[in-house]
Amino acid sequence: MEKPTLVILAAGMGSRYGGLKQIDPVDDQGNKIIDFSIYDAMRAGFKKVVFIIKRENEQDFRTLVGDAVSKYMEVDYVFQDLQKVPEGFQIPEGRVKPWGTAHAILCCKDVVKEPFAVINSDDYYGQSAFKTLYDYLTTHQDDEKLRYAMVGYELGNTLTDNGYVSRGCCVTDENGYLVTIAERTHIEKRGEGAAFTEDGENYTDLPLDMLVSMNMWGFMPSILDELESAVQSFFATEVEKNPLKSECFLPIEVDKLLKADKATVEVLSSKDKWFGVTYKEDKPFVVESIKNLKKQGVYPEKLW
Repeated sequence: MEKPTLVILAAGMGSRYGGLKQIDPVDDQGNKIIDFSIYDAMRAGFKKVVFIIKRENEQDFRTLVGDAVSKYMEVDYVFQDLQKVPEGFQIPEGRVKPWGTAHAILCCKDVVKEPFAVINSDDYYGQSAFKTLYDYLTTHQDDEKLRYAMVGYELGNTLTDNGYVSRGCCVTDENGYLVTIAERTHIEKRGEGAAFTEDGENYTDLPLDMLVSMNMWGFMPSILDELESAVQSFFATEVEKNPLKSECFLPIEVDKLLKADKATVEVLSSKDKWFGVTYKEDKPFVVESIKNLKKQGVYPEKLW
């Protein structure tokens, strides 16, 4: 079986953070969260990384991330452009927001032909998560169904004190397979628990031990054909309803495949703690966490 590739979603606008957080250092050596993810992936066995970025950020990414990594892994760049729409569709006037994570992954179709992992650029997943996902991708393949995987985390370990977050809320069966996943774009801490809202006024409680997706997926290349159909349908139905803000979310499209009984998603667990930077106020906690991991010997002082 071909060696799997690591695909990193790094085209988000970072509006809540207030800057290009993907290249914001989290230690004194200039390493970013994305560097620690790539380092963990390399240790797990990944040999190639594909960055999904905005075209205007290419030089920054090459200089601050890609050039150093390219000495150790094969590196490729894919651009999530607003202009990449299905034939026959036009970009709504005033649209600046990217088309979502499903659209981003689809942009890899001409570059990625092998099994691949997907992660966010601004989330720390931990060393064991990459090893577990690599082991899955090198021992599974599609058969009568599409065979995918996801690394799950407890909701309570993925919240911030500084605002709301977006998470894929999951339900699994007794065998550890994903039954359904619902994308909640506004989850926040509420007292001793958590809740989500869809209108900004009415809140629904969520258990802190609920399994959530942090966009760490393992896919066979078959997902790219599925996403091509999904994006086509999205433009035909959803963009007209909400031309400036609608997004084609990866978890929603995976959920559709589950409901159609076309795919299975094995939910893998990680013993490592997740942390990330959604808001600038999150950064001090991340910096301290990285410092502690270095003290424990998990990482060298300088990665590259």
